Amino acid sequence: MTSKITYLGELRTSSIHIQSGSEIISDAPIDNNGKGAAFSPTDTVANGLGSCMFTVMGIKAAEMNVNLSNANAEITKIMAAEPRRISEIHIVFNITVEADEKTKTILERTAMTCPVHYSLHPDIKKVITFNWK
Repeated sequence: MTSKITYLGELRTSSIHIQSGSEIISDAPIDNNGKGAAFSPTDTVANGLGSCMFTVMGIKAAEMNVNLSNANAEITKIMAAEPRRISEIHIVFNITVEADEKTKTILERTAMTCPVHYSLHPDIKKVITFNWK
């Protein structure tokens, strides 16, 4: 078992990661009858893509002796209606590391091979931007 979800009422859930015991609270968004007081389930999907991309980039960067610490990503999720679904995920990576073009290309291509990227439906538009500073 990976996790256990408990419905807390009022469109809120608590997810416990079995191995670590860490908790994620989710709330329905305001535009879908919720309070918007925490990540929505679709927010976590979009955020999971950025986190997964950073993880695989981090693995490759460590192999190349490149330190990605303090890099960040800005995530924007766009919803569509009928059926209600994620239609687009925009991610802007801001990476402050000195790297040559070859290293940048390797890390960018590695990011695009993350398991979440491959798992998302191909109809979800993914707009990925890498800002190297």
